[in-house]
Amino acid sequence: MSRDLKDKKIAVVGLGGVGGYLAGMLGSAFPHVTFVARNERLQAIRRRGLVLHSEYRGERVAVPECAVPLEELEPQDLIFICVKNYSLEKVCADLAHAVTEDTILVPVMNGVDPADRVRGFLGRGTVLDALIYIVSFANPDYSVTQQGNFANLKIGCKSAGERERQAVGEVAALLDAAGVDCAAVPDIELEIWRKYILNCAFNVTTAYCDCPIGQVRGDAKRAAEYEALVDEAYQVALAKGVRVRPEHKEEIINRFYREYADDASSSLQRDMHARR
Repeated sequence: MSRDLKDKKIAVVGLGGVGGYLAGMLGSAFPHVTFVARNERLQAIRRRGLVLHSEYRGERVAVPECAVPLEELEPQDLIFICVKNYSLEKVCADLAHAVTEDTILVPVMNGVDPADRVRGFLGRGTVLDALIYIVSFANPDYSVTQQGNFANLKIGCKSAGERERQAVGEVAALLDAAGVDCAAVPDIELEIWRKYILNCAFNVTTAYCDCPIGQVRGDAKRAAEYEALVDEAYQVALAKGVRVRPEHKEEIINRFYREYADDASSSLQRDMHARR
């Protein structure tokens, strides 16, 4: 690992399933990592670090250099934003003091526009587009569990100039050094929409039916509804001019029938149970 990477000041904001996984990996690899949390989660991390139970990367405890509430975050070289969409505007407002013109921000969230929203809310720094394929969740004791043999992050920038291309390369190298599977992709909008189409079916169906994906695909009516949701989101992407192709839709449907563990659920379903 280069000295430049070792010297980076890195923060992870939002320590749920996605943010907790990234924090666990980054905090185990780099010396200057800050975890941003509040209330009981913050106290738990200060006491024992962040405990990551990862089927893919193994058990680990990441002890950050700092664990602070958002208002105490110092200016950073790189910030991963892993919060819910409904929190993003407030988080950006509270985060602004820690963002300089040289800060790289990577929102790793669901949806097709979080990076665009961050650019609008902050107006400085370099904001990259990203998505992640992962099954992970936070536990009541504030540890984080990642299930399955994959956790794949993709990054890019919809409107990439030289500054953005350099930032993509830097972030990809940093994540690789931390053991996070990461690919820099030329058409990040396409990749974001492919994930979004999947989410429109997976998240909504598991939450609406209040059951894991195995029960959905075991019910012919629910399985047909799942396929219809995939197709509807696919048609929206086509209407938006996104370069999705029929094989992308078939891949999502094939994953539904053949790849997910029977007990796989979504964060939306868990949020419904927690009355969020």
